[in-house]
Order: sequence, then structure tokens, then C-alpha cells
Amino acid sequence: MKTGKLTTILFLTLGLWQSAAAQFKLYEKGHDSYTSGQYAEAIKNFSEYLGKATRDKSMDGEVFYLRALSYYKTNDFKNAVADFEEAVLLDHPNKGNIYWFVAKSYDKTGDTKEAVGAYTSALRELDANAEAKAKLLYERSQLYTKLGQIALAVADLKSGATLQPNNADIRRDLEKLDKQNVAGRNTAVAGPPVNQPANTPETKKDTGVKKDESVKKDPVVAKKDEPAHTTAKQDAVPSTTTPVTQDKVVAAAVPVVATPSVADFYKDEKRYALVIGNSNYPKSIGVLKNPVNDATDFAKELQNSNFEVQLLTNATYGQMRAAMLRFKEKVDAGERDKTVSLFYYAGHGLQRDDENYLVPIDAMIEFEDDIARYCFPVQRMVLANMERSNSRMNIVILDACRNNPFPALSRSLGEQGLMEMRRARGSFIAYATAPGSIASDGPGRNGLYTQELLKAMRKPGLTIEQVFKEVRQSVLRLSANKQNTWDSSNIIGEFYFKFPETR
Repeated sequence: MKTGKLTTILFLTLGLWQSAAAQFKLYEKGHDSYTSGQYAEAIKNFSEYLGKATRDKSMDGEVFYLRALSYYKTNDFKNAVADFEEAVLLDHPNKGNIYWFVAKSYDKTGDTKEAVGAYTSALRELDANAEAKAKLLYERSQLYTKLGQIALAVADLKSGATLQPNNADIRRDLEKLDKQNVAGRNTAVAGPPVNQPANTPETKKDTGVKKDESVKKDPVVAKKDEPAHTTAKQDAVPSTTTPVTQDKVVAAAVPVVATPSVADFYKDEKRYALVIGNSNYPKSIGVLKNPVNDATDFAKELQNSNFEVQLLTNATYGQMRAAMLRFKEKVDAGERDKTVSLFYYAGHGLQRDDENYLVPIDAMIEFEDDIARYCFPVQRMVLANMERSNSRMNIVILDACRNNPFPALSRSLGEQGLMEMRRARGSFIAYATAPGSIASDGPGRNGLYTQELLKAMRKPGLTIEQVFKEVRQSVLRLSANKQNTWDSSNIIGEFYFKFPETR
């Protein structure tokens, strides 16, 4: 019996090894095809590799990067941008050049504003490389010129000239724009006066009052040993000295220094949020009533708490990926320890292979292997990117375990609901229900969890831990102890949705 089990294990191990070796050969074939200029063949091999559920996913970032370059070489800029973005979200080490290629791709497709944003991200990543930075500044200046933003173009060229004083292209464009500016100023000076007031010296009519004359007031004469009277405006300003007489000593007022409030302490903090709500799923997955309402209402409440919010409803995988990239760029550019990032999702979600997945509305799931291809991984693409940023606190709120969206796969997937994720540095992670459980979609406008979260976060002076304790207590009571919310924390410092009220 023992020998049979051992043989089975050996066969399984051998099979997995052979499968991994075959998949790595796909990667090697794709790499060789790319380096030899056979880009269509490279795309085919890389796509086949990414379609394997048992592949080594630590290679995904590099594979997406090389496939993106292959798309770029074949002028398929739309697919190139999509793969470049995947590589960035998977923390490819070459992010500076990736953003550079994204900028060039957007420029090729005429998306000039998107290209400017990508150049800005590339400049942030390549800040220490003077030569690359000068080239990026030059190329971004051309886009600014195309948009008519000449002052920004000149600023980029001057910064580039500081880094590379002998760069002929930068000097030429800078001289050209300076000449345009001078010509524009001369035209403005030579023209007629604009909006000149009616009573300027050139147009003023004779009012009968001579130039030297003015309305005079009688001087105020002070009596002996008595201070002169002042105007009411002067009386309003406290005197810096206090008169002293023989009969009475008047003490100088001691200035009262206001105690800084909690809001004052966090006044320089930048808050960024990405909020997603997916309801409009196909019937095969199951339409949900509340998530779009949940996300919309939560986004409004976050705006009232000084968050800059990016709201996405009924989102496809591509839209979720693009929104995540924009969110990442905002948070990455934030000042260290003065930035808070928040990610909220309402909709279908599930777990597989130690990962929680969010389900886009265009997910085409027929087999278990499709989950990793068509659903959005929380740990790898959301939490990991937030953790790598400059933010002092990362808040992830998942109202995502409404029911099992793929009942045909329930046996192979095992436990329903979401799994508890590892606590990343400076992160607060909140779930609508305990790991492995299912949350209520709710009979009203909002799901039960978000309904109670909105109420709790409106209360001034509650720390984030206190907010979610109130949510847990309310949800337990309203669900007759059937839904137990869950959160885990690894944060340092405090966070308030609403600061304590000052008196």
C-alpha cells in the first residue's frame, strides 16, 4: 500500500516537473523569437505561456513586458499599452522604460494627454539618470507644444538644458519658443490698450478739482498730558505698550496660543481612493443589486472626507487594470508618510490558490484555469502595489463575497467567500464577512455591510479601528448574528474619516 502511494506521488511530481519544463520552453521560444525580430511568433509563444494555469507566475511580469515590446514593434499600440500596464502592476524592475514606451504608444495613437501623463511617470522612475531624464523632458516638451502649453514646454526645455547644456535639439527648440514668446509680447505691447478704465489720466474728464488739492480734515489737537484721539481703525489694533499712571497699573494682555487640532496635525495629508462597484454581470454569473449603489455612495462619502476619488462602475478587466495603474501613479507620486491610499470594491469575488480575485463584468469563466486569466488578483495587483508606494497607510475594503458566482466550479474551488490576506506593512484590510463566508446583498439601496459602514464613517472623532468595530456590531445585530465582518491591521498611527470636532 505504501509503495503504491509513493509511486503515485512520484508520478505526480514527475508530471508537474515535465509540465513546468515544457512551459519554460515556451518562454524561451518567445524570447528567442523576439530577439531575432520574429515578433508575431514571439506574441504567439508568450500568449500560450500566459494561458497555462500551472506556469511559474513569478515570470509573468517579464513575459508581459516582452510581449508588450513585440506588440509595440508590430505597431499594435493598444495591446502594447495593456501589456506594459500589466508589467508595471506586477512590479517589473524596468518601470522607467516601460512608462517611456507607454508614452510613445499613446503619442502614436494621438492620445497626447495620456502620453504626457506617462512621460511624467517615466521621469519619476528615471530621476537619477541625467541623460534619460533630459531626453524625456525634451520629448514631453514637444507634446506640451502640440497642446499649446508653451510655458510648460519652455520649463521642460530649460530643465533639460540644465542637465545637458550641449544638447543641440533642446537648444534649438528653446530658442524657437523664446522667439515666439518675444514676438507675442511685442504684438501685445504694440496693440491698443485693453479694457482701459474710464478715468485713467488719458481719458479722465476735468472734474473741477485741481491736482494739488485734496479734501482736508481739521487736525486733532491733544490736550496736555492726554493722548491724541485715534481713528476707529487705529483703536481696533492693540497697543504694543500699556500706559502707566500713578493711580493704576494696567497689565499687558497675554496672547492666547490656540492648541493645534487633530485636523491641523493631518492638514498636509493627501488622500487617494480607487472605488469599484460591479453589478451588471451576465446571467450566467449573476446580476447583483447593490454594488454600483454601494460604490457610488461610498465614493461621495470619501470625497466629504477629503479624498481624491476615482470611481469605476460595471468595469471590465481592462478598465479595472487601467484604473489601478492611474491609482498607483497617484499614490507613488505622493509625499512619503503624508499619503493615504484606499481601495474599495463591491461585487463578485472568490478565492483560488491562495489569492483573492475580483470578478470583472466581462469575465468568461468556463474552467477553473480561467479565473487567473480573467479575474483581478487583489494580493498581487492591489495590495502589493499599495505596499510598495510612499503611503503611510493602505486601506483595502472588500464587500465582495456576495455569493458563489461560478456554482459549476464550487467543488473544485472548495471554500466559498474570500480568504484572509497577509497583513502588509501599514495596511488595514476589511472584509464584509469572515474568511470563507458569504455576505448579504441587502434588500435596500445598499448592501448591509456598506450601509453600516457609511453610517459609522460619518461620525466625527472615530479612529479607523473604532469605525469598523461599530460596523461589526451593527451588522451582527441586523443579520441576527449570521454575518460577522472581519478586519486585520498592521497600521502605525491613526486615521480618521471625520476628524474630532473642535470647540
